[in-house]
Amino acid sequence: MSFGGRAIVVHTLDHARVALAISAERRVRVTLYTAPGAASYAGVGYLLAMINQASSDFPDTLEKAVIDCGSDAGTAQAALRAGWKTILFRGRGKLAKNLAGIAKQNGARLIGESEAVVDFGDYEDPMEFGQRWL
Repeated sequence: MSFGGRAIVVHTLDHARVALAISAERRVRVTLYTAPGAASYAGVGYLLAMINQASSDFPDTLEKAVIDCGSDAGTAQAALRAGWKTILFRGRGKLAKNLAGIAKQNGARLIGESEAVVDFGDYEDPMEFGQRWL
């Protein structure tokens, strides 16, 4: 079961755990997006480990995880090599088309826009907000 367009941007392992804990409590699945730009400064491997750790704590709650690579094609390719299955890439034209083809060959998907409607980085207490929101 999906949120029907409700997806959450998470900045930390705690944010991811909060989102998945609430979704487990509500018995719904959630899509988690990494923070914009995080792939460049935190690294694709670190972010994948963060999502995997959080989802192992709350099995069957993660619909999908999306890494936000902005318009950095190199980071998007690194995300593919690391094993990400859904990559947000804001680049355009032939570059985006080529990356989409590479993603498909790797069993992954390239998307061009975020469907996230809430960013846990905007709230002092994501747990309290998440409880009300979901």
